[in-house]
Amino acid sequence: MATPKEWIQGARPRTLPNAIAPVIVGVGAVGDLGEVVWWKAALALIVAVAFIVGVNFANDYSDGVRGTDDDRVGPMRLVGSRAAAPGAVKRAAFACFAVGALCGLVLAVTTAWWLVAIGAICIAGAWFYTGGRKPYGYIGLGEVAVFVFFGLVAVLGTQFVVSGSIDWVGVLCAIAVGSISSAVLVVNNLRDIPSDTESGKVTLAVRLGDKRTRVLFAVLLAVPPVVSVALIGATPWALLGLLAAPLIWAAYLPVRRGATGPRLIPSLGITGQAMLAWAVLTAVGLVIG
Repeated sequence: MATPKEWIQGARPRTLPNAIAPVIVGVGAVGDLGEVVWWKAALALIVAVAFIVGVNFANDYSDGVRGTDDDRVGPMRLVGSRAAAPGAVKRAAFACFAVGALCGLVLAVTTAWWLVAIGAICIAGAWFYTGGRKPYGYIGLGEVAVFVFFGLVAVLGTQFVVSGSIDWVGVLCAIAVGSISSAVLVVNNLRDIPSDTESGKVTLAVRLGDKRTRVLFAVLLAVPPVVSVALIGATPWALLGLLAAPLIWAAYLPVRRGATGPRLIPSLGITGQAMLAWAVLTAVGLVIG
């Protein structure tokens, strides 16, 4: 039976910036669209966190039962390490999805009913990333899904539920967060190219190969600073986002220097920190402006 500490590790807390950052910048992007409904912002945060923990447990379960995690280099997996029974991890995943769905239903009832469909698509996307007979994460579409769900949907969804509308500022913020969020998965899959290739998991990194994956990572990291400059059209204060540049550079250095395996793990954490820093700084700038 897994210990509480192992369950927390299995939830992969280092991925939480992927859930928190889009909500923060989505609220910050409201601007002149109206007053922020703060209780809806809180529910949006719960939805995002519940879904990302749920997808982490779902990946743990699906990869574990397939044997993909048998020789894993990164953080421990509950099923792959045999610390927890597959059924228990699967139930934990769906419990998280249920929490997110319940909070999302409240947002849908009080905002727009079509959000129920968006929520259902998000849950399906979370499960079938590595679950089901033909998981799309095994054919190189994981980064696309992260960009869509933790970029476009999370940022614009937050902006919409807390203000009732979206605008170009929200769209640019969604692109920035989606890009750096995808970068987290890119560097994760860069690290796992050897084990994924052996297990038959054809991620985008496996398709591109080591060299081109490193280039993709650099391109994705460059998007938030570019967006910061573009947001001058809303307010010069958006340039506060550029203060996250040192963290972005620090995240890139191990990849630039050719690090492999466990030596890429620091880049994972720093990329998440850079994403959160950019989101907070940008949100502050947009609010001030």
